[in-house]
Amino acid sequence: MTPVRSGHSQAMRAWVRDHGLLLANVGLFAVFFLGMVLSGVRAYNADQAEHHQPGVSVGGYLHTGDFFEATFENWESEFLQMGMYVVLTAFLFQRGSSESKAIDEPAPQDADPRGADQRKDVPWPVRRGGIVLVLYENSLAGLFFVLFAATIALHAAGGAKAYSADELAHGGQPVSTWQFVRTSQFWFESFQNWQSEFLAVAVIVGASVYLRQRGSGESKPVAEPHHATGS
Repeated sequence: MTPVRSGHSQAMRAWVRDHGLLLANVGLFAVFFLGMVLSGVRAYNADQAEHHQPGVSVGGYLHTGDFFEATFENWESEFLQMGMYVVLTAFLFQRGSSESKAIDEPAPQDADPRGADQRKDVPWPVRRGGIVLVLYENSLAGLFFVLFAATIALHAAGGAKAYSADELAHGGQPVSTWQFVRTSQFWFESFQNWQSEFLAVAVIVGASVYLRQRGSGESKPVAEPHHATGS
């Protein structure tokens, strides 16, 4: 192996190491999303057969209201959970939890970026200041809430299509997106996902007070006392 090729290989390994957490989660998402699609089209076609309707291909399934509804009703809950979690952890504390900022000492996350040393490698919005900085210092929660708004709209549109197809199959009438949003079905689908997301957050916040996972950034050091707060 030439020195150039060896250096490239080392650089690639270093890049994968530096981005391993993101790459692993994207990979798992792709695997599970494919599994959802493949199992979803089979479930959809089984339901179609019960109603003496033709089945669809995988590509056809991706255009159905059932696929849009199943996908985006889950995505919306994830984005709502993460957006709310980012905001809540900015203002609220949990003594002893690795998910909380320290209570009795200043947190680096609270530092005003307007006092940052401009000679350092600070992000461009910090250098720019003004409204650009205001938007940037709230951009993480903002991103999740924008994604939540987009996915709940897609959930409503896909759900209306699926709901209408089911109504027509049983001799009923189709509904518009706005009409579907006003049904108990739409809110049942939303609330059943939202409640589970916040249950999971509550479990990690509370469990991280007393339980540990050596090597994880989501855990306190194993020998840290239970009352120690923050990571």
